[in-house]
Amino acid sequence: MAEVEDNFCEIDGSILEGGGQILRISVALSALTGRSLHISKIRAGRQKPGLSNQHMQGIELVGRICRGQLTGCSIRSEEIRLTPGVITAGEYTGDSITAGSISLLAQVALPCALFAGGPTTLRLLGGTNVDFSPPIDYIQKVLLPTLKLFGVDADLTVVRRGYNPKGGGEILLKIQPLEHLKPVSLMERGDVIGLHIYSYVAGTLSESISQDSARVAEDAVKKALPGVQLKVSKTARKESAADAVGNGSGIFMWAETDKSRVLAGSAVGSKLTDAVKAAAMLGEHLKTGAAVDEHLQDQVYDHPPKSSAFCLWLVYNRLNSLRLFYCS
Repeated sequence: MAEVEDNFCEIDGSILEGGGQILRISVALSALTGRSLHISKIRAGRQKPGLSNQHMQGIELVGRICRGQLTGCSIRSEEIRLTPGVITAGEYTGDSITAGSISLLAQVALPCALFAGGPTTLRLLGGTNVDFSPPIDYIQKVLLPTLKLFGVDADLTVVRRGYNPKGGGEILLKIQPLEHLKPVSLMERGDVIGLHIYSYVAGTLSESISQDSARVAEDAVKKALPGVQLKVSKTARKESAADAVGNGSGIFMWAETDKSRVLAGSAVGSKLTDAVKAAAMLGEHLKTGAAVDEHLQDQVYDHPPKSSAFCLWLVYNRLNSLRLFYCS
């Protein structure tokens, strides 16, 4: 549960799934609202409770961006305190050290950087395409284009990809300051006008794996959507040593509609069943007719309870009030 006073919020980190998402949302909102934060029982239900290095790096990154006072932020710590200061533009680096997800570092820092007084550049290091987190391609191809509809101006460049277990990936996320968000309706998906497939391997893996995966994924999507005419573009490649660290493979596929909606499916791995899995994920998203896929919905903040509406972002204005922008 959460207890909120005028300028202080107490969060029980074990509620719901008790994972890292409640941590990221709480820390970002603390920086945005200026409310001091205490989170206890962090990841209490997990096999290894407390902060992992990835969580610690994300919290410290936000702490630097908002010039906050942070205590308790160490490996395996089960509670932290953050007293935020002023969100400040600049150049910041977040390094998950090993193959911790770069996408999750971006997820916690992006909403804060949007409300800095000037342009901000995030240099984020770690894993770009790893299990149990959005691939960096999802941030680039789905999340950022959707946020652009709301007036967000952010550009992501993949400098180098990194995979389990070495990591070593790097991205640059350049974010322009934002004074307010545009209200947008995401009620209609529109017709699918294009299907894009990016299949990749790196290291000692054969390029033929990426080619076979792209072919299997295309066939699987077409089989899942009989009668739908799809304009397909495919890229199957082997990443060079300069473009990726270590061995890695996977597939990312996304569909675009005439209403500027983007839905995706992905999988990490070199087996053809992984390609089928990614295709099935995208196919299920498209069959629903929904304007966003389940992963984009998972990256927004639910509000209010017992309502079908959800808020993409909570915007803190100069009067210390929260403006809610609904998208369905």
